[in-house]
Amino acid sequence: MAAVPPVRVSLSTSSLYPGSTASAFETAARLGYDGVEIMVGVDEISTDIEAVARLSQFHEIPVVSVHAPTLLLTQRVWGTEPWGKLHRSADMARAVGCETVVVHPPFRWQREYAAAFVEGVAELEQQHGIVYAVENMYPWRTGRRAFQAYAPDWDPVGQDYAHVTVDLSHSGTAKQDPVQMVRDLGPRLAHVHMADSAGSAKDEHLIPGRGTQPCAEFLAEIARQGFTGEVVIEVNTRKAPDTQTREHDLTEALEFCRTHLGQSGP
Repeated sequence: MAAVPPVRVSLSTSSLYPGSTASAFETAARLGYDGVEIMVGVDEISTDIEAVARLSQFHEIPVVSVHAPTLLLTQRVWGTEPWGKLHRSADMARAVGCETVVVHPPFRWQREYAAAFVEGVAELEQQHGIVYAVENMYPWRTGRRAFQAYAPDWDPVGQDYAHVTVDLSHSGTAKQDPVQMVRDLGPRLAHVHMADSAGSAKDEHLIPGRGTQPCAEFLAEIARQGFTGEVVIEVNTRKAPDTQTREHDLTEALEFCRTHLGQSGP
């Protein structure tokens, strides 16, 4: 029986925000990450398919996934038509040689898009021959009130998606157990955004191991199940006082993941 290759641990370009996409490639390659996830967003380079392909070639590091511009702050990136964004994300994925597009569920006010979303994602996968991994989100909370901002649901586990992304910062905000999500999803778990959370109403994206999420147990569980998708570090380093501290944090996150995936010692 052929040996299962180790799970790759890659870096989201959003982990360097407000730094550029170019700086994320350079940092990921120098720190020893296995790849890069492109957060298509306000940085103009992240929206330029040819520029992203050139950065990947120059730094000799692959793009493992494309995060479609479906965040609240990226509603006008690549136009305002949501299905057009998902088609263009597939164009980027093909151009850079990756097989996964990460997408958030629609906002509730995107009624027409939301009504056809589950079936539409399945059609996109068939049309483009790539994975569209729908990401878990969370209720928006203010004090004791919770607002359901996503449709058909912020939780993709109970929806009929073939492929799902689990984000541990989001599960922390939603007060879900990510290890149980792994077990419930089974082979539908296609992609991981690794971060931590202290369980506040904010989407914190802490360095793994610095919050209350069972990050180590989660990684051990996906390794035990023979997970073959991508693990992507998606953390918030904006409060790092300098470049040295930021890179220390990103190195710590990488080593944490590899250790608990059973790939290396601490």
